[in-house]
Amino acid sequence: MMAGGACAAVHASRRARLTAQMQPGAVAVLSTAPEVIRNGDSDYPYRHDSYFYYLTGFTEPESVLVLVAALGERPARAVLFCREKNIEREIWDGFRYGPEAARSAFGFDEAYPIGELDARMADLLADAPALYYALGHGASLDAQVSGWLKAVRARARTGVSAPSTTHHLLALLDEMRLLKDEHEAALMARAGLISGQAHLRAMRATRPGMFEYEIEAELLHEFRRNGAQFPAYTPIVASGPNACVLHYNANNRRVLDDELVLIDAGCEFDGYAGDITRTYPANGTFSAPQRTLYELVLRAQEAALAAIKPGNPYSAIHDAAVRVLTEGMFDLGLLDRQKAGSLDDAIAARAYTQFYMHGTGHWLGMDVHDVGAYRDVSLAEKPSRSLLAGMALTVEPGIYVRPAEGVPERFWHIGIRIEDDVLVTHDGCRILTASAPKGVAEIETLMQETR
Repeated sequence: MMAGGACAAVHASRRARLTAQMQPGAVAVLSTAPEVIRNGDSDYPYRHDSYFYYLTGFTEPESVLVLVAALGERPARAVLFCREKNIEREIWDGFRYGPEAARSAFGFDEAYPIGELDARMADLLADAPALYYALGHGASLDAQVSGWLKAVRARARTGVSAPSTTHHLLALLDEMRLLKDEHEAALMARAGLISGQAHLRAMRATRPGMFEYEIEAELLHEFRRNGAQFPAYTPIVASGPNACVLHYNANNRRVLDDELVLIDAGCEFDGYAGDITRTYPANGTFSAPQRTLYELVLRAQEAALAAIKPGNPYSAIHDAAVRVLTEGMFDLGLLDRQKAGSLDDAIAARAYTQFYMHGTGHWLGMDVHDVGAYRDVSLAEKPSRSLLAGMALTVEPGIYVRPAEGVPERFWHIGIRIEDDVLVTHDGCRILTASAPKGVAEIETLMQETR
């Protein structure tokens, strides 16, 4: 992740947009994620807090951002608290900026050692009309905020007043993060491309008899080889019946010859997530039942993608996929028309949830399940919110057939999901993960070339 230059300007513009929404003279406080011990003398790989990174681009732990909104002639200020420069610790743990270098590289107005945070916050909060912070986001910050307010109130006899109101900072940031700017769209496209190349590599490498974790290793290799810092989440490599377990990630089963392999995996590139699911035959050729269900899911995804355009409700994506899937379940004997009634009756009764029990997507961005409301809470009925250009989301219909009475045995243990990352544009949508093949002929040709 690169600091300074254009990237610093991007983060500075976000800080300016945020302070413009705050009450004049108000103060906002946001801390990054803590380091977490894994075991013994080892930490988990450090990953910054997404909100903090969105506003700063700064990835070091033990950091706090304080923003002061403009008031009259007094301009807005951005203040960073971070670890001091420490050459001895750098020998053990690597480079750290220190306050002065961080201020210069990341475009802050001021920067101080993290050890001075408590002492300086009393002055920063003095006479501020309101405080914005992440209510309930972390017990440690909650306790610190209480201490700062107590310290300011102790100065009341000198004429200093503490903030009289508090606001939930993340509510403002959620709406900002929901609409991706050009910088974010470019990073997400890169994450999607790398993730797609990893799926392509996994398909080419798969052979019956391999273990799921061997296929997972191909994914991780391709992520890191292309500069992605992490997997965006624990990869799912599910063969045969494991594909019917939605969050399966043990990845320790041997893949059999006539089975499908479902991979749900994406990389994180410069803080932004890719999220792709592909399902393909281990031996390179779909059986007739596998192909029938696969093409049904593919049609459902095509219908869902067609529903993505500015002004349409978010719920239209799921509705379109469910209608195609439910009709297909009738046609294939998975659902009984006599018992379920009409197509509309079956959908209203959610009869399809025996085989399709999750939503058709979610917001995507810095977090895999990214922030932002799915409903318009400003209206009493809280309808599904309208899509806007700049929103990013996944589209991931699926079908999962477990053994059950009345369910055709030829479909048992088949789990299929097809997922792509999509950016809403002014006239429709742009698929960010098209590099991962998903057509039946495309997959079979690709895999048979490597046999």
